[in-house]
Amino acid sequence: MLGFTRYQWLVLLAAWLGWGFDVFDGLLFNYVAPNCVPTLLGLAIGSPEAKHATLMWTGILTSVLLLGWAAGGVLFGKIGDRIGRTKTLLITMVLYAVGTAACAAAPNIWVLGLFRLVAALGIGGEWAAGAAMVAETVPESRRVEAGALLYTAAPIGLFLATAVNLTVAGHWFVDRPEVSWRYVFLFGLLPAAAAFAVRLFVKEPERWKNLANKTEAKLSELFSPALRSFTRSGFLMAVVALMTWWSCNAFIPVVASGLANSSAIADGLDKIATQQRIEHWKLLATVCFNLGGLIGTLLTIPAAKYLGRKKMFAIYWTASAAAILATFGLDLEPQARLYMYFAIGLTVFGVFGSFTYYLPELFPTRLRATGAGFCYNIGRVFAAGGPFLVGMAAARGTDTVVGVLFYVGFIPLLGLLFMPWVIETRGKQLAD
Repeated sequence: MLGFTRYQWLVLLAAWLGWGFDVFDGLLFNYVAPNCVPTLLGLAIGSPEAKHATLMWTGILTSVLLLGWAAGGVLFGKIGDRIGRTKTLLITMVLYAVGTAACAAAPNIWVLGLFRLVAALGIGGEWAAGAAMVAETVPESRRVEAGALLYTAAPIGLFLATAVNLTVAGHWFVDRPEVSWRYVFLFGLLPAAAAFAVRLFVKEPERWKNLANKTEAKLSELFSPALRSFTRSGFLMAVVALMTWWSCNAFIPVVASGLANSSAIADGLDKIATQQRIEHWKLLATVCFNLGGLIGTLLTIPAAKYLGRKKMFAIYWTASAAAILATFGLDLEPQARLYMYFAIGLTVFGVFGSFTYYLPELFPTRLRATGAGFCYNIGRVFAAGGPFLVGMAAARGTDTVVGVLFYVGFIPLLGLLFMPWVIETRGKQLAD
């Protein structure tokens, strides 16, 4: 199938698991925040003070995650070029698994932030190692398909996070929301088992081994005259995508919870019924977003192959702006607004299917993980400002967060302004 050998499928599966669990662990906090944050701050869950604190701390801790993600991406990208893709994948998966599970024991919000930072280092490092490993293993003619298939792990990871949260908080501990979030975090250990399976069956790519240790990869080389334009191209596209995605996605559970809570009050529901509606509306919004993301990811394959990378990015930026502005600008019923997350997923989420093949295409083998990791993850330093500002501005309530998210729709339009600096890589082979 697709011209891949059995071993190439195994490599793709290994990287796919790494990225899927990466997203799974990274987003667990956003699902449990409405219960976790008030508990750690000593506030009554569902109270006005709790809602205010949840919005504010969701923004702060998401920004902390992104900063740690950026540091881990740059650090482990360089390590991946030095010690190998497979070893780096193992180390980073174990790191983010342990960091996430440790959040279950957090006694206060500050320790929770520290554990999230540990997990973030591993999450950031995993992507560059996995993307480089896949790009260097599959046939040149199937790099786009392999990269897009790799990124389908992201919506699947979010589906898994949604299912775990719904099962634990919506069924097992529906009457104990003050402790349910701790059990949700314990599921963060799942990637550790997958990590050891990766190490047993996957070896280093031949392309990397042929050049390994001949010359040490230096971060400064990314800004040399020969590579500067490639680094700029990858960075600009990644930072627009990251700022948009995180400003939208980080607040899906919060928006869904706020809308569900207001609806439950209007319908006169009791505490348990209200909590069940909240968890099910979170599921609705997330399923719409993830399903759109899965389809949008796969659509990058024909877009990139037949239109080219530049036209593909231009189409996704235009459609992303339209989807966000419509979702948060139109006067919609609460559930209709949640269904609109499908359009956001299709565009804002879908464009990420391209980075797993576009960024590795920009750099030579000895700098591939370093360069891809830098472009994809250093953008998170800038993206960290999005959730922080949205969270602070939206802390006044659900209506306010909807209004603030409307303005996020203008971020993708920056991508259109950056088009003159985007380098087209269609039809080009990976450089050694």
